[in-house]
Amino acid sequence: MSEGKAMGGAPSTTKYIIHAKIEIDGVVEKPDVIGAIFGQTEGLLGDELDLRELQKSGRIGRIQVELESKGGKSIGEIIVPSSLDKVETAIIASAIETIDKVGPCSAKVTIEKIEDAREEKRKRIIERAKELLRKWEAEQGLELKEITEEVMKSIRALELVKYGEEGLPAGPDIDKSDTIIVVEGRADVINMLKHGYRNVIAIEGATVPETVRKLSKEKTVIAFVDGDRGGELVLKELLQVADIDYIARAPAGKEVEELTGKEIAKCLRNKVPVEEYQARAEKIEEESRSEARVNRDVLLKISNIAGQVKSLQGSLEALMLNENYEVVKKIPVRDLAESLQSEGGVAAVIFDGVITQRLVDIAEERGVKLLVGARIGNIAKRPYNVSLTTIEDLLKQLSA
Repeated sequence: MSEGKAMGGAPSTTKYIIHAKIEIDGVVEKPDVIGAIFGQTEGLLGDELDLRELQKSGRIGRIQVELESKGGKSIGEIIVPSSLDKVETAIIASAIETIDKVGPCSAKVTIEKIEDAREEKRKRIIERAKELLRKWEAEQGLELKEITEEVMKSIRALELVKYGEEGLPAGPDIDKSDTIIVVEGRADVINMLKHGYRNVIAIEGATVPETVRKLSKEKTVIAFVDGDRGGELVLKELLQVADIDYIARAPAGKEVEELTGKEIAKCLRNKVPVEEYQARAEKIEEESRSEARVNRDVLLKISNIAGQVKSLQGSLEALMLNENYEVVKKIPVRDLAESLQSEGGVAAVIFDGVITQRLVDIAEERGVKLLVGARIGNIAKRPYNVSLTTIEDLLKQLSA
């Protein structure tokens, strides 16, 4: 199915669904709207959040558009399924809202809501689980301990309260406890309550509420965030504006809301003092800077194309170099991942874009020794045989 066709349904990996309203001063067709979405967001957020790339990798599903034309105007709904995290999904939604034309016609897009697709799925799962438990009990009978635990989990989930002026989702023991656990969202609080943690509160958004800031001055605070890029951003904000004492992270790629009781206990047991966490972060950053040093022999060869490297800045283009570090191909950054997978004999790539984990993985697989980008993104897995640096650092080394 091409980009101009509507999706048949959200993929099973969908976490969130963006619902937007579109109003157009003219009569247009669905493919015109989808074309405008891809065309007007292209290059807006860089390679890492490019809609075409996200759709190719399955992190954005097929876009559905419903339109109705009346009185020379078109009004409709846009639905975008997303498998990204909360922060990235919100950024994509904001980008879609910048669309102001469909073909020659003026248009206005308004984001109406971002739906948590997994919440509905959880409700269906819970109802089905209850049905299965009732059937199981009727046919075989449940152990008293299992029945008790099931009932207790349901009761704990009902203990969710609204706390502070902002009405933040929280457990009932915030005021009673000397130590509180700060998580990201409502679903995290519910999961923590199910497993007996009553001193938990959510910040519900990228900005830290004043209630949490005040609590952090009065109580010992454990920041417990997701093990993804969104968790890092939330943690960065918390450390800047609140008095955090300990940091706990969900396992890489997992969210607090989906952890088991055993996993939650392990994460909290492995919490680290904020000073230790910051020291580790500084060490990783220092190691990253040291990795950015390019081999002297390689620098000598690249010096022959220093002018081309400098001209890349702001161009959204990429240079592919052979074993002698000579330019063999110049392509748009948006085509880099695809070209890298099909091109042979590439020793280095210098490009005006973000070095992502996906590009690093492709580079390692294709035998690329050096990746130079405008900046380095969140790289969880750094292969020892691929050097990473930025264009700015490379130019400094070339001029040294």
